[in-house]
Amino acid sequence: MVKAIVGGNWGDEGKGKITDMFAGEADVVIRYQGGANAGHTIINHYGKFALHQLPSGVFNANITNIIGNGVALHVPKLIAEIEHVLQGGVPAPKLLISDRCQIVMPYHILLDQYEEERLSDRQFGSTKSGIAPFYSDKYAKIGFQISELYDEAYLRDKIEQVLSVKNLLFRHLYKKPELDAGELFDQLISWRKAIEPYVTDTVEYLHDALANGKKILLEGQLGALKDPDFGIYPMTTSSSTLAGYGAVGAGIPPYEISEIVVVTKAYSSAVGAGAFVSEIFGDEAHEMRQRGGDAGEYGATTGRPRRMGWFDCVATRYGCQVQGATTVALTAIDCLSYLDEIPVCIGYEVDGQLTKTFPATTKLNRAKPVLTTLKGWKVPIRGITQFADLPQEAQDYVLFIEKELGFPIQIVSNGPRREEVMYR
Repeated sequence: MVKAIVGGNWGDEGKGKITDMFAGEADVVIRYQGGANAGHTIINHYGKFALHQLPSGVFNANITNIIGNGVALHVPKLIAEIEHVLQGGVPAPKLLISDRCQIVMPYHILLDQYEEERLSDRQFGSTKSGIAPFYSDKYAKIGFQISELYDEAYLRDKIEQVLSVKNLLFRHLYKKPELDAGELFDQLISWRKAIEPYVTDTVEYLHDALANGKKILLEGQLGALKDPDFGIYPMTTSSSTLAGYGAVGAGIPPYEISEIVVVTKAYSSAVGAGAFVSEIFGDEAHEMRQRGGDAGEYGATTGRPRRMGWFDCVATRYGCQVQGATTVALTAIDCLSYLDEIPVCIGYEVDGQLTKTFPATTKLNRAKPVLTTLKGWKVPIRGITQFADLPQEAQDYVLFIEKELGFPIQIVSNGPRREEVMYR
């Protein structure tokens, strides 16, 4: 059985908590796409952790954690992250890394930084983690797969061939220092030694796990609206954020994915540039940002303040559709308890026409929110574990969103901790 936990919006929906919660029931947890450019914040009995590449199952000694072939692996950050959880008192995780996984190279990060500098006010709002250059090289077939690190003659030659092109960009486009092939080779060999204990054929491992009836959890990064095909292109990430890509990025048959939990917050937030129809600004946004989550709405990777907005039924319905939701988890409802009234975006006005369909980017950039207002509950609700015990206004808020989405909200989270959750 394979279950996927994925985001319905722009990322930052609270997937970390939901994944951590379901990880306790899983045998295997897999990261199948993305890299160190986004993170999951998890609070459990060990403390508070921001995971970027490690799967969320690392807090359970019985779980095998896999970094799949679809991940953009930043080796130094992974090693630092392993050390971080060990220092937090977490037992050494059972970790496997696909030998087909590709590596974020030092020049990917430099190219990401230099290109954002060159674009100036036209930049994409990148985390400068090298993700776009990494995936560009992967699909241009000049990326470096972990398996290639074990053929040193081949590796030396490939580094020289690739750097002959990269150094042209550094020298002539960006006016930056060139990279040395020998130094890069030595760096890759040191990285190989650091991750060698974890590297294996994860496809074979997973097919054996499926044959033996193991429970597998796919952990997505970012959300549906950051998908390069179905999101707010070009202000997206560079890997597919959809549950359907889990089959490709992990190496399992697509028909094995039987449950897809789409996570969305009770309000909207986003990091980075791009269309955000229900966005709010100024003092209104600042107060929501400060009250959001356990430590406010700031990026787990960059620390940047997130853009804030009202719940967007149009965007979230679309996110559930493209993810293939079998159920929805609504998080952070407790963060809205300060409001007398709560606006909700139920439609868009595009060129004078009302629509409830999420449009492609050119129309989306012209969309204005159509809002309705629901009554707030104005009392603290954190700690409530039964949906029926919520104030009626809070129940009505959830039920209204569920009706607008057309997908069942079966999980309602009212706090950052694993136990602060209600099932319907």
